[in-house]
Amino acid sequence: MRTLFLNPPSYSGFDGGAGARYQARREIRSFWYPTWLAQPAALIANSKLIDAPADDLSLPEVLQRAKGFELCVMHTSTPSFSNDVKVAEALKAAYPDMVIGFVGAHVAVLPEESLCASPQIDFVAREEFDYTLLEVAERRPYADIAGLSFRDNGEFRHNPDRQLIGEMDKLPSVVDVYKRDLIPENYYIGYLKHPYLSLYTGRGCPARCTFCLWPQTVGGHVYRTRSASSVVEELVRAKGMFPQIKEFFFDDDTFTADLNRAAEIARGLGAAGITWSCNSRANVPYEYLKIFKDNGLRLLLVGYESGNQQILNNIKKGIRLDIAREFTKNCRKLGIVIHGTFILGLPGETQETIEESIKFACELDVETIQVSLAAAYPGTELYRQVMANKWYDEDALVRNDGTQASAIQYEHLTADDIESGVKRFYSKFYARPTPIWRMLVNMAKDPEERRRRLREGKEFLNYLRGRTEAPRSRVETPATAPEQVAA
Repeated sequence: MRTLFLNPPSYSGFDGGAGARYQARREIRSFWYPTWLAQPAALIANSKLIDAPADDLSLPEVLQRAKGFELCVMHTSTPSFSNDVKVAEALKAAYPDMVIGFVGAHVAVLPEESLCASPQIDFVAREEFDYTLLEVAERRPYADIAGLSFRDNGEFRHNPDRQLIGEMDKLPSVVDVYKRDLIPENYYIGYLKHPYLSLYTGRGCPARCTFCLWPQTVGGHVYRTRSASSVVEELVRAKGMFPQIKEFFFDDDTFTADLNRAAEIARGLGAAGITWSCNSRANVPYEYLKIFKDNGLRLLLVGYESGNQQILNNIKKGIRLDIAREFTKNCRKLGIVIHGTFILGLPGETQETIEESIKFACELDVETIQVSLAAAYPGTELYRQVMANKWYDEDALVRNDGTQASAIQYEHLTADDIESGVKRFYSKFYARPTPIWRMLVNMAKDPEERRRRLREGKEFLNYLRGRTEAPRSRVETPATAPEQVAA
C-alpha cells in the first residue's frame, strides 16, 4: 500500500519532541527528528514521511499532500491525542477509502479506548510497531498480525503482543528517509549545533525510573542495540549525505548503558572525524569519558532530575548525588559540555526540595539546563501512584498559549507552587555571572552563535512571561506532561 507516515499538525510552536509528540511548546523553538516514524517508513518501500510541525504545515496543506495515499500512520501521544483524532477525521472526510492507524505510547497502553475515540481510526499498532506496520501495508489479514488492535464486526480485537525486535541490525537505516523526506535545517535543539541530525542506535533502557515513558510502554528494560560497526558505518555514510550537519546526536534512552560498546563506537567516530553527542546517566567513569572526549564527543544530555537524594530514591533513579557531582566535575575537567535536565513535582517534592534542586544545579554549573514539570503518563509506575493517591490536578495540562502546566499537586504543594518553581529555577540559574559570561564569550567568537542566541533569548523571555500570564486549559486526561527520557 502507498503509505503516508504523518506527524500531524498542531498549534504554533508545537514540538514533535523526542522522536514522538511533545505535548507543549518548549522554552525555545525546538524540533526533534520523527525517528519512530522514519524507521517503519524505511521498511516500507512505497512510503513518505511528513513532519507537519517541523515543516510548519497547516491541516489544509497536509490534506493536499495526502492525496493518493492508501494508508496513513499517525504518531500520537496522550496530550496530543484529541488533536490528532481531529486530523484523522479530516483525512477520512477528504479520502474515505484511506486506512488510518495510530501508533505511540498512548495507544499502546490504551488501545481500546483509543479506537473508541473515533470510528475513523481503523487500527492501533501497539508497542514496537515497525514490522506490524509492514504487515499492514502488505495487506495481510488483520487477524494474522501480531501487535495489532482493530474493529471486527463492531467488536474490538486485540491480537497477541509482538515480540520485541532482537536483531536490531536487520532494521534499515533511517538516514535515507531523512534525505528523501526531511529538511535538516528545520530541526532545532537549543543545546545542539545547528543543523544537527539524531537517530537511535538501540532501544530500551535497563534503568527503572518510575516517570520514564518509553521503557515502560514501548521499548522495554533490555537495551537492544545495533552492532558498533553498523553504527559507525551509518554515520560515515550520513556525513557524506548531509555535509551541512555539524553534530550527530544519539537519541537512545541511555546510550552509555553499554559502556564498552559506546567506547567502540566512539573510536570509530573519532577516526572518521565525526562530532557527536548523546543521552547519558550521571555515573560514567572518568576513563570512559576520556575515551569519548578524545573521539569526538561534544555534549552529554544528563537527567539529574533533582538535588534531593530521597526524591531520587522515590523515583528509583539509581543515582547518588555524590556520584553525580564527581561525574560532572570530570566532564568539566575533560571539556565535555553538559545539558542538564531537572523535574519539579516528583513524589516527595516540597518547597524546600525545590530550593535544594536549584542550589544543586547552580553548584554543578553545567552549560545549559531544562526544567520540566513532573509527568505521569498512562502505563508508567508514576501514573499508577498519582491515580492511587489522587495527586492529579484536574484543571491542568497545557496553558492557552501551549506552555506546559503542572498535572500533579500534593496537599502540601499546589500545582501553582510547582509551576512557579520552574520560573524561579531558570531565573536563579541563568542570572548568575558565570552562565552570562560564558554565553557572551561564545557569542563574541561566532557570529552565527550570536544571532541564534539572541533569537533564543527572546523566545525564552516570552516563554517565562507566558508562564506568568497565560491561564490553564481544562483537559480530560489529568496526569500528563512532556515525554521524559530514561537518562
